[in-house]
Amino acid sequence: MNLFDLSQKVDYRTEVLAGITVALALVPEAVAFALIAGLSPLTGLYAAFVMGLVTAILGGRPGMISGATGAIAVIIIELAISHGAEYVFATVILAGLIQLLAGTLRLGKLIRLVPHPVIFGFVNGLAIIIFLSQLDQFKDPSGDWLTGSSLYILLGLVLTTMVIIWGLPRITKVVPASLAAIAVVFGIVAFFGLDTKTVGDIASIKGGFPPFHFPVVPFNMETLTLIFPYAAIMAGVGLIESLLTLNIIDEITETRGRSNKEAVAQGAGNILSGLFSGMGGCAMLGQSLINVSAGSRARLSGIVAAVMLLIFVMFGSGVIEMVPMAALTGLMIMVAIGTFEWASVRTFNKMPKSDILVMVLVTLVTVVLHNLALAVIIGVIIAALVFAWDNAKRIRARKSIDVDGVKHYEIYGPLFFGSVTAFNEKFDVLNDPDEVIINFEESRVVDMSAIEALNKITERYLKVGKTVHLKHLSPDCRRLLKNADKIIDVNVMEDPTYKVLTDAF
Repeated sequence: MNLFDLSQKVDYRTEVLAGITVALALVPEAVAFALIAGLSPLTGLYAAFVMGLVTAILGGRPGMISGATGAIAVIIIELAISHGAEYVFATVILAGLIQLLAGTLRLGKLIRLVPHPVIFGFVNGLAIIIFLSQLDQFKDPSGDWLTGSSLYILLGLVLTTMVIIWGLPRITKVVPASLAAIAVVFGIVAFFGLDTKTVGDIASIKGGFPPFHFPVVPFNMETLTLIFPYAAIMAGVGLIESLLTLNIIDEITETRGRSNKEAVAQGAGNILSGLFSGMGGCAMLGQSLINVSAGSRARLSGIVAAVMLLIFVMFGSGVIEMVPMAALTGLMIMVAIGTFEWASVRTFNKMPKSDILVMVLVTLVTVVLHNLALAVIIGVIIAALVFAWDNAKRIRARKSIDVDGVKHYEIYGPLFFGSVTAFNEKFDVLNDPDEVIINFEESRVVDMSAIEALNKITERYLKVGKTVHLKHLSPDCRRLLKNADKIIDVNVMEDPTYKVLTDAF
């Protein structure tokens, strides 16, 4: 397998241009996320470089972009304020080790448990967050909304950017629309000498190569106790965001990434990020969509983006700091529009009410709390409870008595903790004949609650001197029941004769 991990020919020109576009868009975000966390802007830029490079080379999803993210920044704010950057670096390294372990243990497949309504809610919430975060560009340093010529100039430049990104692909795809839009707006501002906010107005990005050093913290149990909760949350959030982003890019590109390999890459990236003065990070859906929409399908674009970001920091800070924020704002607004799952709105009335509830709730939690991992976890829990409730209502029993006077209960639907109450209500122990057969050909015994339910129903029949046979249990069900075989008579053989049944109900 070569470095770019491609099964098709690499379009080097498209990959390089896409990488440059992503690098330009990474700069203000990395700076902003570092400032949110109370860290130096270079901490975010170094994290974007290291995470982007490592995951581009080792990751399980070519074309996906990783870097410093807002979700990670929110997690480490308190630690950064109370204990400083060195403890943050140690936390990032520990989070990386946890992610590395998760990938090694092949836990990435757990992302399959995330239902589609949760993914819709996650994506829609993230799109709204991306859009709302751009509104800060329409405010002055004091927090008041811009007015007059400043507002009109900014609006004009933002709309110009959006129109170019929307319209250029309909004319030609020789140059990525995002990069062309940034270049045009940059030229307009420079030619007319327009007074508008630039990247340099946020913070200086000038720096050197990321310095390597071990975090200067006491290596003792007290430090581990302090940083472990932050590291565990960071690792979980990072993996959830990264694997959901991987799934979304898979759908767009109609290819399949490798979740466990991506988890390992995320872990390695965070370990190196902490060792090279970075704040850590994870996959970035917005940047990944910019990359994919520019035509990238290989690892090269991610590598170019990371390297160009470092070049900007070391040699090109003067030029990059002159890039108008209006161009990047327009770019990110178009990303937000493209990220939002409009299909989920069009099919709103056709979706089950439970799915609509999950989707809306995940979206609201994402937008209000800015905690993507918590939103996904809540969505998965609610979806699981709804699924359990729906299945609990589906269990039923067809009852009949054969010519020998034996009562048959044919059970339909899964027997598990949610359905045991309804299951117990199906039986008329006192009025049933002396011999009862419970047929599980169309059912499954799923968990310990189901086993306990079988034990109790059998005991109820035994107390009144009646016999119960369990029939047509699957091998896995019989294994679950092996500890109860002294109480329950399990008939695993097919009935050799076909008796005539008389409907008793």
